[in-house]
Amino acid sequence: MDVRLQVGLNFRRLRLSKGLTQEQAADLTGASQQYISGLERGRRNPTVLTLHELTGPLDAEPLDLLQIIDETD
Repeated sequence: MDVRLQVGLNFRRLRLSKGLTQEQAADLTGASQQYISGLERGRRNPTVLTLHELTGPLDAEPLDLLQIIDETD
C-alpha cells in the first residue's frame, strides 16, 4: 500500500477514535480542513515535522501514522 494512503487511513482512524470531525482536528492541529481531507485521501506527503504536529493533539505518536494495519481481519 502507498505510504501516503496508509498515513491518511491511520490519521482518519485516530481522528474518529477521538470523535473528531475534520474541522475539529484541523483546529487542534493547526492544519486546514482541506489539508486534513487531502491527507486522509492519501494526496498529501507530510514531513516528519508535520507528522509530529498532527499527532500531538490526538495523543498519538508520529509512528502511529506509519503503522501498517490490516483492516481485512
